[in-house]
Amino acid sequence: MVRWTLERGLLAVLLVMCSVPLSLGFSVSFGDLSASAQGTVIQSIVVEGNRRVEPETVRSYLSFSSGDNYDPAEVNQSLKTLFATGLFQDVRIRRQGSTIIVIVVENPIISQVAFEGNREVDDDVLAAEVQLKPRAVYTRARVQADVQRIQAVYRRQGLYAAQVEPKIINLDNNRIDVVFEITEGPTTKVRAINFIGNHAFSDSQLRFVITTTRTNWLSFLKSTNIYDPDRLNLDRELLRQFYLKNGYADARIVSATADLDRDGQGFFITFTIEEGERYQFGYIDIESALPSLDVGALRGVILTRPGRRYNAEKVEKTVEALTIKVSEQGYAFGQVRPRFDRDPVAHTMNITYVIDEARGFTLNASTSSAISEPKIRSYVASSVLPRATPITGSSWKQPVSDCAH
Repeated sequence: MVRWTLERGLLAVLLVMCSVPLSLGFSVSFGDLSASAQGTVIQSIVVEGNRRVEPETVRSYLSFSSGDNYDPAEVNQSLKTLFATGLFQDVRIRRQGSTIIVIVVENPIISQVAFEGNREVDDDVLAAEVQLKPRAVYTRARVQADVQRIQAVYRRQGLYAAQVEPKIINLDNNRIDVVFEITEGPTTKVRAINFIGNHAFSDSQLRFVITTTRTNWLSFLKSTNIYDPDRLNLDRELLRQFYLKNGYADARIVSATADLDRDGQGFFITFTIEEGERYQFGYIDIESALPSLDVGALRGVILTRPGRRYNAEKVEKTVEALTIKVSEQGYAFGQVRPRFDRDPVAHTMNITYVIDEARGFTLNASTSSAISEPKIRSYVASSVLPRATPITGSSWKQPVSDCAH
């Protein structure tokens, strides 16, 4: 027993002693090899596997050239650069003595792009959306991006359950056909439209304002019950304009969300509204910095009457009408801007229509004949309407009266 134990101990000592020089020997060997490789001067660069791409084109993407010292870091950078071109699906670089061999596998050329299973969307519409085209270079990244684009087209059509699977058909001469197989699925419709924060108007009143409708037995007559993000943005603006026309100068549509139900068959749309206080028109004033302008002649076109409900649309139409009247008096480039003075206690909106000379224009009577009414309307639409600084000059003020709403 003692002899057997001694023999095991001696064997273990011998193994440990032998392993030390062996490990040292391999470490030195690999270190010498690595140092030798890095010190090697590159004599030539050979490109293999290329068919369409010229060897010089491949070499132009390398960060090293003949005569440089071999550097593994430069090789790694060159691999990344070659992959980033999108021309190759595989790239390998190896050293054979003083020669660097670049082995590439080119991405195939697309011969045809086709769509299968699409009934709701025409081929021409899908072909205009995708980036892959005949005679273009195929890459996986482009295919995946086109899958996302096709799905986006179907989402705009209300088909949120649509699935797209790309298929590749290999042809000769490194060419392929790309086929997008589409499973459209059922149309995703609007099941409910709800409003939060509306106190002045009921849900049913606000549903008449927006263009999106709930699904019902008459939905087959129109497609407004199909969820569309662009239509939802339009509805958000329609609601804001509705409140501004009905006296709510501070109204905000905080959010418009669409939540897909669990089975993926319909959307629940929710508008969150901050109405604010309801305002009436207070005093209405006109200030002009234009010489010889007959301010009194402008009063007949003012649509904003004191005591009546505030209406942003009437303010805009008044600005347009005043601008035309000013041009008729010889000031073709007269600018009209409403200045608002809010009274939060009385809930009134006092407005001063400020008339002055548009920047960059010199006004005189001779210029008005060259400006047509459509051009004036276009100019008014592009002008900035909100707050302006007070302007001294002739003025006319419409007194506050107890007009009916």
